[in-house]
Amino acid sequence: MNNIETIYKIYKSYPNVSTDSRNINPDSIFFALKGENFNGNKFAADALEKGAICAVIDEKEFEIPGKTILVDDVLQTLKELANYHRKMLALPILAITGTNGKTTTKELIAAVLSKRYKVSFTQGNLNNHIGVPLTLLKMDKTTEIGVVEMGANHPGDIDDLCKIAEPDFGIITNIGKAHLEGFGSFQGVINTKMELYRYIKAKNGTIFYNLDNPLLAELTQEIPNKISYGEKNADFRAELVTSPPYVHLKAWFPKGVLYLNTQLTGDYNYENILAAACIGNYFKVDPLDIQNALKEYTPKNNRSQLIVRNNLRITMDAYNANPTSMQASIKSFINNNQGSFHLILGDMLELGEYSDEEHKAILKLLNDLGIVNVYTVGKQFGKFAPGFGFKSFDNVDFLCETLQKNPIQNGNVLIKGSRGIQLEKTLNFL
Repeated sequence: MNNIETIYKIYKSYPNVSTDSRNINPDSIFFALKGENFNGNKFAADALEKGAICAVIDEKEFEIPGKTILVDDVLQTLKELANYHRKMLALPILAITGTNGKTTTKELIAAVLSKRYKVSFTQGNLNNHIGVPLTLLKMDKTTEIGVVEMGANHPGDIDDLCKIAEPDFGIITNIGKAHLEGFGSFQGVINTKMELYRYIKAKNGTIFYNLDNPLLAELTQEIPNKISYGEKNADFRAELVTSPPYVHLKAWFPKGVLYLNTQLTGDYNYENILAAACIGNYFKVDPLDIQNALKEYTPKNNRSQLIVRNNLRITMDAYNANPTSMQASIKSFINNNQGSFHLILGDMLELGEYSDEEHKAILKLLNDLGIVNVYTVGKQFGKFAPGFGFKSFDNVDFLCETLQKNPIQNGNVLIKGSRGIQLEKTLNFL
């Protein structure tokens, strides 16, 4: 019996995996992962003392007879265990990736499918080489459909995650400019996202795609099994219904038309909602249940949230940011609100050599739109913001001090920036 079979036998009796010795669940299997600033092997004994049933390690000096399993590489073993488990379950898995909207779309898809099936899906944004295995290992024999979010920072990332999760269905929400530092160029982003399409095609699986997105329409031409969604000529049709501040759709189901009302702000969420409705329809979820699932879904984690406070209407969308999502947020915010506008924008991180031109492009857009009340946070925006007449702050704490002394009195506020800028702190001063 090899290591994976040995560990899987233990996992079947104790189906709980932990990678953090500080938060050990009793009778869990501890995987001693390594990072740039930590070595999980050093915490194996601590994890066992706290109730772990065993610890998987890859450094012999930390071996405890009868309590540890020594492997060549703990992370690789975690991936192999997750893949082995996925094979044993033999259930349909939908993989989702994309530059923008993948987490919201994943949440919407899970909400819709849960109306008919027992669904297990990625929690939060656990979408990397550690998160995907942990997501798979949360699934059990009661799971009927798995929904797995896949993130990427470098070429090959999606291909690696597909080999672990072996998805039968796939969706790319969109492909935009993000993590350019890791991908090297926009073409690098395209090639990496395409790894999902290539895997699904090779497996003879099915792709869901937005027919109205010219790039996705082009990239899916050679894929035989595909379901399109969009405004016209798509397999599943819907159109945006203007109803600020929330996004509503009019959708065509086989037996008639339904209005799909949501609690999401931002026109850009139209295609995320449409994707969820399309996939629900494909998996034969009752249209009225799809309607209810979308109506009941409440955005969280600083994604497309509308917060009404005092005389302010705050659009909180500061979980992440890149040039594509930043432009979409700004345009939707301006088009769907009336009155005065105040924009709090944080740097877009991980753009590498493209950072200067992309930050300047956002500032030029604001200038062209005639926006005056702009607060930028971060050194990238800070290089150019004063030249456009905008207020600039090196970090969010400096902005918070200013807002405390000179609060925004009324109107509409957009908060948008990369997660690392921590713009959510400003909510305490609005």
